[in-house]
Amino acid sequence: MARSEISTIVQTTCPYCGVGCGVLAEPNPDGGVIINGDPAHPANHGRLCSKGAALGDTVSLDGRLLHPEIHGRSAGWDEALDLVAEKFRETIAQYGPDSVAFYVSGQLLTEDYYVANKLMKGFLGSANIDTNSRLCMASSVAGHKRAFGSDTVPGCYEDLELAELVILAGSNAAWCHPVLYQRIARARESNPKMKVVLIDPRRTASADIADLHLAIAPGTDVWLWNGLLVYLFQNGFVDHTFLEHHTQGYSTALAAARSASPTIPAVAQACGLPDNDVANFFHLFARTEKTVTMYSQGVNQSSSGTDKVNSIINCHLATGRIGRPGMGPFSITGQPNAMGGREVGALANQLVAHMDLESSQDRERVRRFWGSPAIAARPGLKAVDLFRAVEAGQIKAMWIMATNPAVSLPDAGQVRRALSKCDFVVVSDCVRATDTTQYAQVLLPALAWGEKDGTATNSERCISRQRAFLPRPGDAKPDWWIVSQVACRLGFGAAFNYRSAADVFREHAALSGFENEGTRDFDIGGMSKMSDDEYATFAPVQWPFPDASGVGRARFFGDGKFFTPGGKARFVALKPRAPCHAVDDDFPYVLNTGRVRDHWHTMTRTGKSPRLSQHTPEPYGELHPLDADKLGVRQGDLIRVASRWGEAIVRARASRDQLGGSVFVPMHWNGQFASHGLVDAVVNPAVDPVSGQPEFKHTPVRVTLYRPAWYGLALSRRELDTRAVAFHTCMIGSEFVRYELAGERAPEAWQAWAQALLAASVQHEWLDYFDAAAGRYRAACLKDGRLEACFFAAPAPVAVEREWLASLFLHKELAISDRAHLLAGRPPRGQEETGRTICACFGVGEKSIVGAIQTQKLSTIAEIGTCLKAGTNCGSCVPELKMLLGERYARKSA
Repeated sequence: MARSEISTIVQTTCPYCGVGCGVLAEPNPDGGVIINGDPAHPANHGRLCSKGAALGDTVSLDGRLLHPEIHGRSAGWDEALDLVAEKFRETIAQYGPDSVAFYVSGQLLTEDYYVANKLMKGFLGSANIDTNSRLCMASSVAGHKRAFGSDTVPGCYEDLELAELVILAGSNAAWCHPVLYQRIARARESNPKMKVVLIDPRRTASADIADLHLAIAPGTDVWLWNGLLVYLFQNGFVDHTFLEHHTQGYSTALAAARSASPTIPAVAQACGLPDNDVANFFHLFARTEKTVTMYSQGVNQSSSGTDKVNSIINCHLATGRIGRPGMGPFSITGQPNAMGGREVGALANQLVAHMDLESSQDRERVRRFWGSPAIAARPGLKAVDLFRAVEAGQIKAMWIMATNPAVSLPDAGQVRRALSKCDFVVVSDCVRATDTTQYAQVLLPALAWGEKDGTATNSERCISRQRAFLPRPGDAKPDWWIVSQVACRLGFGAAFNYRSAADVFREHAALSGFENEGTRDFDIGGMSKMSDDEYATFAPVQWPFPDASGVGRARFFGDGKFFTPGGKARFVALKPRAPCHAVDDDFPYVLNTGRVRDHWHTMTRTGKSPRLSQHTPEPYGELHPLDADKLGVRQGDLIRVASRWGEAIVRARASRDQLGGSVFVPMHWNGQFASHGLVDAVVNPAVDPVSGQPEFKHTPVRVTLYRPAWYGLALSRRELDTRAVAFHTCMIGSEFVRYELAGERAPEAWQAWAQALLAASVQHEWLDYFDAAAGRYRAACLKDGRLEACFFAAPAPVAVEREWLASLFLHKELAISDRAHLLAGRPPRGQEETGRTICACFGVGEKSIVGAIQTQKLSTIAEIGTCLKAGTNCGSCVPELKMLLGERYARKSA
């Protein structure tokens, strides 16, 4: 389905991670869009990562939800909205306001977020609205509030370049926040004094620029940072003037730290680290004033995540390294508008505009501003507890917006049970078929990136515009409009009479400044009088922005003033706690989940891009080689990863970058791309008691070899029906779909079975080969000389050149030599094997890179870039390029 052209270049903002990069989008006549980085945007200065650069691959209307649906049938907006309003009204009348809930998303724009939160907390009278941001940064919110009295990010991206020590704590920025990582890498190249420390159980791609990698035992962060606090005091590196005038609680925090982490050897033992590495880290931190600790999910996603955050902040407070250029603790968010959600109070325990839900004064202030009939008087249910309440029957009606909790929440099987039992489920989304939409009675089509209009706030508090550059498809509408229409049908029309996203933003800005007078950190009141034209054109700006004549503010707390009642920052005394669930003889490995380089969340967007799928085409489980040997697992085998909550089956990888006793599995694969790849079904539902954030980084699991009767590979121009296959994964390529398969029972007649799988007809030319002794079968079907599909089966993982086979689908007719080698699965002699994709931006494969290194004697990243262009765009592949260079010279020296 094509789109009409809007012929202009539009400045907008990337919809992926919390870096918030500026994007230049230029629609073209065929309905696609040309994407470039925006040189004028302060977050990225024109650079984009592989995901951002491939945004043009994801804007097609394939798979879109374009019309409202009720019980699977198409419906009009009035009928669907009337039903939603009726069901919510009836449920509240019978069971009370706490019987309904919203579950929203950092993919919403601030205006959407604001309207949803206003309806639930201010007019329905319940705080049962939570967001998938609970899964990524709630511990940071809680830690900020404990220390600063407010959820305030003190610093800005410039600090990463001004620092002389950057600590990446639980952050694989090279893959998860690549543009920021490249800013750090360039700063390190230009400043020989800069050092980088990586704190992570895994040796990730971010170790490429690290001077020191602390492969910390999972869950032991507080022991490490408590030990640093003790070291700073014992060795005279504490800023006593700052402590006396601007903080409180230091002595209590120090006493707690001494009790847990009295010496470097004690810290090293607790964390599973060499004494020298701990000493070197402490020495670096103590003697480097300009220190930034950039932390992310490895810190937040823990049952002690809030304590981990405060252990980091404690060390920065002890040295007075906060709020000044080149120093401070820095939380980097996972989603494009997680910060906007925090601003509007979309977490269940928050109130709008950084006000306190448990303060009667703040609640009354918001109620007066909104003119609301009732306002939530107590915190609502946080994400994990919310879905438990759904299963228990306490929540009768639920509205899910722009997120996929059946994939992304821990103990995903419980989430699915809950949704299947819920009396009434509404999902508003832009994608028709997700693991979550199958449970909805009503589907509401929302606008997607490129179609919707509004604002988002990035990790450095910079508000940017997302602007529409594509026409609205079908009946899709903005999320703020959908929620407002339901509010009107519930009788609240006067308070939700918005004509545009600009109307919503002006109200949001006005509330932030309402009765503020500098008492609250979040204040953008200077934008409350913005005209429609000014809203349409405003440039990125950091908050606070209390005065229309202002220019925003890069840093907080440099003046030593905090938002606590006494104006002083608070140290938090911390007693380290082990993860909630310990490994044992039945479940002896620690499961750690996270992201891969080129995919995003549950793949509903990135799964549409062939180039993003090539680097990591299927879910995998990464083990240390010694663990793999002990388990009898070879590279490419399938393994079953099982916990007390569920199981997944993934491809085995062995890597010395993995910590022994652990297994890493990426979080992205949903039911549309893998039959058994749902790793969050395995993750335990333990949460941090303060923040409610789940523990995605530590689940005890059992790892066993999955032994299918046969392994298979299929490539086809059409999607295949794989329901009869025990195991499958799929990826969308250019002109083909690729399936990795496995069966628990071999077909009695391979030819008939393969022809049914590939939907071969009499119009197809059929080629096949069967080696009964070896148990290998290979087949292909062609039409008019063009390859339509091919299939390979063997008793072991199929060893063929997948990238070469994929390239054959680009030809209108196979060459004689390609046809002759088709069933061999390898190109003719002399034809290059490209290997798995390393550089997604330019589609450069591993074997091409290795071949160029060897034949042209390349020795630097720059030479690889000149020869193949790999590594010259986003830089995300540079760590792997360095690894390939290192392997080349390791072999040469051997």
